[in-house]
Amino acid sequence: MALGVVMGRLAIGRMLMQKVDLDRFQTSGILGTGADYEVRAAVDQETGKQVVLKRPVPQMISRGMHVSTEERTDRTIQVLEQIGQTNENLVPMVGYTERAIHDQFYGDSLGQEYRVIVEERAKGIPLMVGDMRARITGVPTGVGQNLFALHPLLRPPDRAPFAVHEQLLTLEESFIQIGYILLDLRPQNLFYQPSTGHITVVDCGDLVSVDGEPDRRGRPPRDIHDFCLEMLKFYATPRTPPEAAADYRDPYGQRPVVNFLEELDEMAAAFGETDEPVRTAALDMIARVHDRSYTDLAGFRQDLNSYLTAVDQRDDDLEGMEQMRLAWGEALNWLKEDHWNKYLFDAEVELAAYDR
Repeated sequence: MALGVVMGRLAIGRMLMQKVDLDRFQTSGILGTGADYEVRAAVDQETGKQVVLKRPVPQMISRGMHVSTEERTDRTIQVLEQIGQTNENLVPMVGYTERAIHDQFYGDSLGQEYRVIVEERAKGIPLMVGDMRARITGVPTGVGQNLFALHPLLRPPDRAPFAVHEQLLTLEESFIQIGYILLDLRPQNLFYQPSTGHITVVDCGDLVSVDGEPDRRGRPPRDIHDFCLEMLKFYATPRTPPEAAADYRDPYGQRPVVNFLEELDEMAAAFGETDEPVRTAALDMIARVHDRSYTDLAGFRQDLNSYLTAVDQRDDDLEGMEQMRLAWGEALNWLKEDHWNKYLFDAEVELAAYDR
């Protein structure tokens, strides 16, 4: 990329990024807690916009064990300044605080310094609900992933069948252009708007250099193939569309990637039981990821699109499709339940295109 373009992006990013004072925000409750961050809803009293405040998990802060999360935060800020926050599939960052003790604002007594990131609230629903409490209370935590990414049987007439995949590929390209690979693109980190098919990534903290970085545990440096593995693990399945709505409830491939080669071996075994041409398309991709033989994202994009085309054609030819679509529609109606009101999601508006 030309130096002038890079510098232009840097300039744009620095105009948008700013340090903020937490007193500017009025909190309204915890939205969720992940492995690294606690996320709270808030209102920006200067602009009236709904935002989220992200800080390291309080239990980690109190024990002084949040150093790695702080490093992740700093790197996220650095890369967003480079990319300029112009990507429509990234949630915009409002700003970030100084590293300080924020006990008074949060009403606790952690006694440790940390930085808080402030982002606009993403519109839509998470493709997977990561909050364990939701699973306990019976929320269909995997319904978004299953309906809109894995089995998009019903969709508006102008919607491509696998729009989620295309947007993820395009987003990844934008990071590669500035020298990074974005990872941890699990469904809980993606918000989806059914009315438009638009995705928003709400966590871009897991970044590695395209030049490769040594792994602390002696594994090969993570590279583009780790992104490919995530795409296959979370957004591809050997399963055909369910005939019962209940099968849309639970997430698919919900555990994080633990062992690169073992994950691929399990995928190969599962796809080995599927019919042609889906089997060959999937196994060819898995083999190339296993051998780390993709030289760029374009090759993987081509192979993934061939696989998705085979899946779409297979689904069109399946017997029992009428029942599968009925099950799909029944599962879609779960998004009208009260749980989804906690998000910036109006079910009546977002699902209107599916009522035709």
